[in-house]
Amino acid sequence: MLRFVIDQPQANQRIDLYLVQKRLGLSRSRIQKLISSGRVKVNDSVVKPSYKVRVGDRVEVTIPKPKPLKIEPEKIPLNILYEDRDLIVVNKPRGIVVHPGAGISSGTLVNALLYHCKDLSGIGGVLRPGIVHRLDKDTSGVLVIAKNDFTHLALSKQFKERSVNKRYIALVKGRILREQGKIKVPIGRHPVRRKKMAAGVRRARGAITSYKVLERFKDLTLLEAIPETGRTHQIRVHLSHIGHSIVGDPKYGKRLRTLPRGPRVPSGREANSELRTAIADLKGQLLHAQTLGFIHPRTKEYMEFNAPLPEDMEKVIELLRK
Repeated sequence: MLRFVIDQPQANQRIDLYLVQKRLGLSRSRIQKLISSGRVKVNDSVVKPSYKVRVGDRVEVTIPKPKPLKIEPEKIPLNILYEDRDLIVVNKPRGIVVHPGAGISSGTLVNALLYHCKDLSGIGGVLRPGIVHRLDKDTSGVLVIAKNDFTHLALSKQFKERSVNKRYIALVKGRILREQGKIKVPIGRHPVRRKKMAAGVRRARGAITSYKVLERFKDLTLLEAIPETGRTHQIRVHLSHIGHSIVGDPKYGKRLRTLPRGPRVPSGREANSELRTAIADLKGQLLHAQTLGFIHPRTKEYMEFNAPLPEDMEKVIELLRK
């Protein structure tokens, strides 16, 4: 059980928002479910999520032990970059969902993790054991998973405090002329297409993405992108917002109609044809979480992991260089 006492700076805010700010490693929806189920009490009484805390209130939060998981372990190969008794770091391939949900109960990273290790953190709930952060289904790269609640809470705090070093590689449409930049546009749920996010909409939350040009091609640009905040689909939404959507993005980008042209010689035409085929065969956006660095919760040492680009992304870049 977790206990807190409200002081003056924290007074007059909703209990669910107060608990979100305590960085417990729980989403707001998860906290609201705990409140609705009577697992959050104020002065020994059950309250509603809208209850506004007062100075001197005694808050008690009971996080239930994880229920026996209904998700079946599956023997799915894992590209493990590092593992110890507290955490496991993997290179997630494009095309695999991180955890079950929305009708998906198998073939996820969680299914693979349950087969590989028996001691995942339960804070994420039945469907998300050990999951501290996520990558989109079609985004590849480095992902860290907690094996116990101590590690889960400590890593979640680092993500909340934005002290985690996250660097992505993206191939985007168009030539970006500035060597580097910063996109500061709030992101929220799309007002009509609820499965999409959008920049600059009502009830949006602050979002910041920095970028640096790594290499320019005729009609495309290779970028390093650093999300300084952690909004859903943030890099994809921000780059699309400035007119440079990620190549292969089915949700926030348009089909690439014109491709870079090679020299007007047979070898150039062959390379151009191969490039068109490689891009047409893409199964998702060319966005890769290349680097992840954090402080190990137990050893207090800084650790940094790097994942090589997936083969299809590497192939497209090499063909562009021709």
